[in-house]
Amino acid sequence: MIGTHFRIAGVVALAATLLAGTAAAQEFTARIGHLESPQQARHQGLEMVADLVKERTKGAVEFTIYPAGQLGQAREMNEGVQLGVIEGTVSPAAFLAGFNPAVSILDVPFLYPADRKKASELRDGPFGDAVLDSFEPLGFKAVAIWPNGRKSFTSNKPMESVDAFDGQRFRVMDSQVLMAQFNAVGASAVPLPFGELYTALQTGVVDGQENALDTIATMKYNEVQKNLLVSGHGANEDVVLFNPAWWNSLPAEYQTIIVEAFDDVSPKVEAIKEASQDKALKTLKDAGMNVRELTDEERQTMREKMYPKAREAYLAQAGDAGKTIVDAYEAEYQKVTGEK
Repeated sequence: MIGTHFRIAGVVALAATLLAGTAAAQEFTARIGHLESPQQARHQGLEMVADLVKERTKGAVEFTIYPAGQLGQAREMNEGVQLGVIEGTVSPAAFLAGFNPAVSILDVPFLYPADRKKASELRDGPFGDAVLDSFEPLGFKAVAIWPNGRKSFTSNKPMESVDAFDGQRFRVMDSQVLMAQFNAVGASAVPLPFGELYTALQTGVVDGQENALDTIATMKYNEVQKNLLVSGHGANEDVVLFNPAWWNSLPAEYQTIIVEAFDDVSPKVEAIKEASQDKALKTLKDAGMNVRELTDEERQTMREKMYPKAREAYLAQAGDAGKTIVDAYEAEYQKVTGEK
């Protein structure tokens, strides 16, 4: 209860700060906060969206983007959007499970096909809509899911086959879905805070971990890890959230313009992120890591092992809302890929 009071106090203080600094308003203005730096894909994409929205509404709607946690950490910004202290945020899906367990579907391994175009069809179709709709009862208007890279595996032990995962210990975020992912191939999942991961790898508390390639390179895990399996097994997705009262104050025409702007910019965000991944992969190869790419056959084998267990863990925590999303996903996945 004390923690809740502190969080609410923080949100109220943030509101006072923002209101004090608000300049002469446009017809509609929105402050949108996020955690990444101005050099990263998320911020660059948001700047593009802001320009498009301003142009297409002839200046009637204006976004101001606050990067690098200027408006607080993820939880503070999410609560701020719920309470109307700020109008919007773009948050990693992994940080939203505490508000909405149904969004943990995005933790499920091999959720998307390797083909980026087919993955976009899933993200932008009925499955993506079902994920976005799950936020509405919780005090959010979710308008888009943005790609933010895919995860790969690193380990100090060989990863030359699916069987090689058996007996290894991998660090995970505190997620039942991710624990089930590793248990399905005989590995142990060890929940650890991100800030403790480098030391845990260095000291052998865990054998390996999963992250996007640019994170692996930035955090210099190559200094304490020998092997990299470029797998693309896990999707790092962002969810674009607005305060419902602010959103409902907009004319329908402006709502459509905003949604279309986020959709139009999404491929550009993915391209920026993929370029960052390619650069990181070169850095890791140059640093001497043993790099191997997952074959199509291995990908299928790992999906067959991991997906059912992760799906089961997801449904156990997400209830009826999760069942609705899984049904939409599996129908759409079969339609897009021709596979079950």
